[in-house]
Amino acid sequence: MSDLSPKSFRFALENGVGTITLDRPQRLNSLTFESYVELGAFFPALERHREVRSLVITGEGTGFCSGGDRQDIIAQLFQRDMAGLLEFTRITGALIRAIRRVRRPVIAAVNGVAVGAGAVIALACDLRIVSEDARFGFVFPKVGLSGADMGAAYLLPRVVGLGRASELLFSGDLIDAQEAYRIGLANRVVSKAEVLPTATAMALRMSDGPAFAHAMTKQMIEAESTMGLDEAIEAEAQAQAICMAHPDFREAYEALVAKRAPRFQGAPEPSREK
Repeated sequence: MSDLSPKSFRFALENGVGTITLDRPQRLNSLTFESYVELGAFFPALERHREVRSLVITGEGTGFCSGGDRQDIIAQLFQRDMAGLLEFTRITGALIRAIRRVRRPVIAAVNGVAVGAGAVIALACDLRIVSEDARFGFVFPKVGLSGADMGAAYLLPRVVGLGRASELLFSGDLIDAQEAYRIGLANRVVSKAEVLPTATAMALRMSDGPAFAHAMTKQMIEAESTMGLDEAIEAEAQAQAICMAHPDFREAYEALVAKRAPRFQGAPEPSREK
């Protein structure tokens, strides 16, 4: 697993759950050029590792991620020409694309502030478990930039609706955890101490489940965003038929008949207490 030994963040694997920890707590886990590139390459590399069945992304310390580092990134952007700026913005977008395309459920454990790129990373995850003191902000307008960055204008309306997304992306205002939950940006709001355990427990449940079917679900959620209803129904018919031909479908049936827990293909060994 040498390709899963990152330098700019931490990664741990236990019982099929891979945990990515952004690890610059003294800078609220702000991102550098290196971390953008490494994170963007990390998710595609997971496709070679079937033992990683679900993912959690969190931050070390009091924050989730405060976006691009003011000194290590933003100050240096003024020295770039248009080609150099476009190179950078494509790198940041590639990270979000990688999170959406990885064929595993990804859960954000938002343990504190998530602003700028940090907010978009959390948004790109499939689910968000949020600390009661967390704050979200798509703060790009505050620094003279478009609120449409890294795919935010594509993803946010799908999660919270067009009107609320437009308000957040035009204003750049911060919202607290309860407001994030109210508008659907947060799936759960828990105490700070419970953020990572709650996210991990949810990821563990998915890790124990049918990985092939979960991968298909994520693929269809992405693909159907550009389809009409008839096309989506046909696509789901084909996807479900493929799942029915997979050994996990028969295993689930046989487990139900035998009144036992199913053992889906590739699932971690049941070595922990249930």
